[in-house]
Amino acid sequence: MQCGHVDGLCKSPATLLLLGCCLGDHNSLQLYLLGTQLKVTGVDFLKSQNMRLHHTDAYDNQGLVVRRGQDFQLKLTFDRDLSATDLVNLLVSIGNKPMPTLGTQMSLNLRSGKDCNGWRATIITSSNKECLVAVTSPADAIVGKYCLKVITGSDTYKPENDVVYLLFNPWCQVDTVFMAGNAEKNEYVLNDTGCIYVGSADYIRSRPWNFGQFEEFILDCCMYLLDQSKLKLSARRDPVAVSRAMSALVNANDDRGVLVGNWSGGYTCGTSPLRWIGSVSILQQYYKTKQSVRYGQCWVFSGVLTTVMRCLGIPARSVSNFDSAHDTQEDLRVDIYVNEHGEPLKKLSFDSIWNFHVWNDVWMKRPDLPAGYDGWQTIDSTPQERSHGIFQCGPSPLKAVQEGDVYLNFDCKFVYAEVNADKVFWCVRKVNGKEEYIRTNVYANAIGKNISTKAVGQNRREDITAQYKYPEGSPQERKAMQRASSFISRNGFGARFASAIVPRARFQQDVHPWSRCQDEVLPKPEVQLEITSKKPLYPGNPIDLGITVKTSAPTSWTINLTTSCHLQSYIGQIEANLGSIKETIKLEGKSEMEVPLKIAADKYVGRLASVGDEDLIKVIVIAEIEGTDEKLAKETTLIFQYPPITVEMPATAKVDQEFNCAFIFKNTLRIPLQDCKLCVEGLGMFKMTSFDEGDIQPGGIFKSKIICTPKRAGEKKIVAKVTSVQVKEISVEKAITITE
Repeated sequence: MQCGHVDGLCKSPATLLLLGCCLGDHNSLQLYLLGTQLKVTGVDFLKSQNMRLHHTDAYDNQGLVVRRGQDFQLKLTFDRDLSATDLVNLLVSIGNKPMPTLGTQMSLNLRSGKDCNGWRATIITSSNKECLVAVTSPADAIVGKYCLKVITGSDTYKPENDVVYLLFNPWCQVDTVFMAGNAEKNEYVLNDTGCIYVGSADYIRSRPWNFGQFEEFILDCCMYLLDQSKLKLSARRDPVAVSRAMSALVNANDDRGVLVGNWSGGYTCGTSPLRWIGSVSILQQYYKTKQSVRYGQCWVFSGVLTTVMRCLGIPARSVSNFDSAHDTQEDLRVDIYVNEHGEPLKKLSFDSIWNFHVWNDVWMKRPDLPAGYDGWQTIDSTPQERSHGIFQCGPSPLKAVQEGDVYLNFDCKFVYAEVNADKVFWCVRKVNGKEEYIRTNVYANAIGKNISTKAVGQNRREDITAQYKYPEGSPQERKAMQRASSFISRNGFGARFASAIVPRARFQQDVHPWSRCQDEVLPKPEVQLEITSKKPLYPGNPIDLGITVKTSAPTSWTINLTTSCHLQSYIGQIEANLGSIKETIKLEGKSEMEVPLKIAADKYVGRLASVGDEDLIKVIVIAEIEGTDEKLAKETTLIFQYPPITVEMPATAKVDQEFNCAFIFKNTLRIPLQDCKLCVEGLGMFKMTSFDEGDIQPGGIFKSKIICTPKRAGEKKIVAKVTSVQVKEISVEKAITITE
């Protein structure tokens, strides 16, 4: 028999044991007495128990999903009884090259329970060949995928599925994303369905959206996005850094992120933004292909970003801002140029006003800022302007936006302008062969209306405008505007105003923000315009409006009205000019007159089939007062109304028991709908499914059915959407209660 030698001594097991005893090696003696070194034979991650306590039991994922700052338990099984002298360590690591010095590898001694980079593990109970272990991570631990191994002496045990997903923890009071109130956490972290508000300030409607943060592959996709970000592992503990990085990665502009933005109206190489009904299929496709998904617009970017944030454990909500300013010159002003026919001249300005724009708020503390800016923070993944060289936005504290503290990180100036900029109307006309700019109106309260999000625990809209800004004209609002203006660059401001013919105050709706800060009291305007819609506008119906001119001074008035009507997208792009109308009216003293405006349906119906977006009708009225150089402008937006989708299904159902759901649609419009498609999705019941319904003539009906098999208990929602060549989106949602 061969054996090794050390200094001439035989190294047989018996000899080594004797040598160990003589030298006082008690470990060798212990090994001899026990027979073998302790080995781990299994690790039970106790998923059901842990994930229920960590509010992660809805995640459709093979690994253990827990939240930082809160202990979770493991059950270890050994090949023999655990002795008091057995050493057992848990090795917890994250990243490709984990290192103890970087806080990415922690060796946790179960016997001592000593802290290691804020982590610790202790034995709760030990019986026979099993022991129950509690593992606690620090409240500022790195968020991501950890690997776990168990080391006993020279033996290392790697579980078959050793991945532990560690998330932010809004339930932990010392986590920077802590949120008080269970109803709020249920809404902003755990709710996987919701809605996004669209339309216009006067016609707000709800668009159902499935966030689906718990669905298959969504968590893995979010972890992949963290890996794709340029964040160091240590930065992944900070929700400020993570939310900013995700605002960049949800758009594809700089880093092959999730979504390609497209506002062209042509979507032949991808999916129209209006056809998505949730984030799940987008993120699953992105994770599967590792290629950016085509296409998204603001509400799609926001819906996906809400999903990502809630999935990672950061409270988030989608927020819609109506009459949202895109101020490219950072002067708190959006200039609208029209010719003498009232037709917009887009070439003169890069600024724009979107009928609505959807972004996100995320909840966190801001230790990187002075005190007072904790709470909701705006982030935006729609690629509008670069921030620090890439398309990202936020987090910008709502408190900073409200107070006018636009100098703070991140992008407060841009967000402030989105909700507070002035809208300035200019009439451009030729005078002696040169263009002359006549400022007709300055609207100080036209931007940032009806800022909306879904209410906590209710299917209704909550107006959160007061969280972004003080009431228009209040002392607090004037102070905030003065403060914001002091940080705004006025480069280029003087050139246009130097050549402007500034109207007298009686025809101005308001004054410029810098004048507004001086507490001036303006006289009530003596000429006012109002535009009213006679009836709801359905595709195929004529446009029927009334333009009311009011005067409040005892004099004679001759007013030339120019009205232009346009079909345009929600971001202000003109798709078609539908015509201009001119009329002169005479008024005496304090009086008013209504001028009817009717435009036949055939002026716009043909255009509905030629563009890929849902369009709206924009009406601009210019009033020119004879005998003066003054002009007055007014505009309104008309949103199309649509027939409803009817959903027939039971009010309740049971887990794993099938039920039928029927979708019925009747075309009550005067025009046929070509190439109709029905898309439906029910999270936890069935995956997104599409039906080709063909052409539906006026009065035509289709009915489609789907079999649903619920997998999880609770209140669930089914979302349905009808699209066609003429009508780009009709949505509905219906709730059902699933019981065990």
